Amino acid sequence: MNEDNIYDVENYENVNSGAQEEIKEDFIEEDKAFEKESYVHPINDISNKPKKKRGKGTFKVIALALIAGLIGGAIGSGSVYYLTKNNYQNGNKVITPNPQTFSSDSEGLTASEAFEKVAPAVVIVSVSGVVDYSGIIPKETSGIGSGFIINEEGYILTNYHVIEGAKEVVVTLSDGRDVSARVVNYDQARDVAMLKITDDSIKVPAVVELGDSDALKPGEQVVAIGSPLSKEFNQTVTSGIVSAVNRTVQTSSGQQVNLIQTDAAINPGNSGGPLVNTKGEVVGINNMKISSDSVEGIGFSIPINEVKDRIESLSKPILNLGISIREINSDLAKQLKLEEGLYIVEVTEFSPAEKAGLKGGDLIVKFDGKRIKTFEELKEIRDTKEEGDIVSVEVIRNGENKTFNVQLEAKQ
Repeated sequence: MNEDNIYDVENYENVNSGAQEEIKEDFIEEDKAFEKESYVHPINDISNKPKKKRGKGTFKVIALALIAGLIGGAIGSGSVYYLTKNNYQNGNKVITPNPQTFSSDSEGLTASEAFEKVAPAVVIVSVSGVVDYSGIIPKETSGIGSGFIINEEGYILTNYHVIEGAKEVVVTLSDGRDVSARVVNYDQARDVAMLKITDDSIKVPAVVELGDSDALKPGEQVVAIGSPLSKEFNQTVTSGIVSAVNRTVQTSSGQQVNLIQTDAAINPGNSGGPLVNTKGEVVGINNMKISSDSVEGIGFSIPINEVKDRIESLSKPILNLGISIREINSDLAKQLKLEEGLYIVEVTEFSPAEKAGLKGGDLIVKFDGKRIKTFEELKEIRDTKEEGDIVSVEVIRNGENKTFNVQLEAKQ
């Protein structure tokens, strides 16, 4: 069995994989400059030679030409008026579409107005902790990112890679206050995490309004807000356009993610901050850019619609089972003469799984009474539960089916 497929159920991540790396494009083509030739019509030299006298015939020709021009102009104007009048009467208006922009002359906001609407809810996320990159020697780490407040209870959305390995999280609000926060839940595969201000008495400065990322179109203007590089650059706003939507990109771990591509400047520290549309709504979570001397203006944001339907589950604490498991797919099941399911590699001491009687070598085939074969199926069921709920886990042990009742606990 391939050890690369061992997963920790609580973190729902490959325990043997390395740290998340920046996305790298396999193919980057340089745009070739297109040079246009300019064509200039020559202007005839104006001669200072004395003009020849023109005869009366010449004046008649000129007069006739002027009269013909006036008549033609009148006819042409009348035709245009007639056609235009008919078009408006028939409802056939000719409209020249304009791209959606930050314009105060329309329903959209100016870039400044969009910033003023959203910025009070944007925060700096400062973390310190330990990350085990090598699997051997843990490394102390610290850093900053961005995030934004989504409700009055102090819940904050950011990127998973901002808080990865964090033991302590401090959030700096837009009014300058530093407050403690904790990691509530996260989805590493989608690079999303939920934080919460620990002091319930803290009144948040503002909350954002979530928009519809599915409505975005290439060419639409957006702004990114965050704290690039350091706290000294907090509340930085950059402007650009949506370069592409539904951009499928593969991470270094092989995960396919759907992202918004934008040319708004996104730098280290912007991660987790909001991408804002012309209505002042958050339509994305800024999370990465392509770093290369030959590449500019290629940044990515997570579409907010991919997070909206997960806000409820992300707002719940991670429920602890205390097991590491490996998927047994159909091919592996035939090879090992097992059923498809989730093979328990290890059970953590004093965990709910150990207390319930589960052991390494058990093969999970049902969870909460439902047949499961994949990690995602187990996680989807678990995310519907609350702390303290009891879940039945059916396993195959030594060829016999056994059922254990596991009481779920919040991960500390």
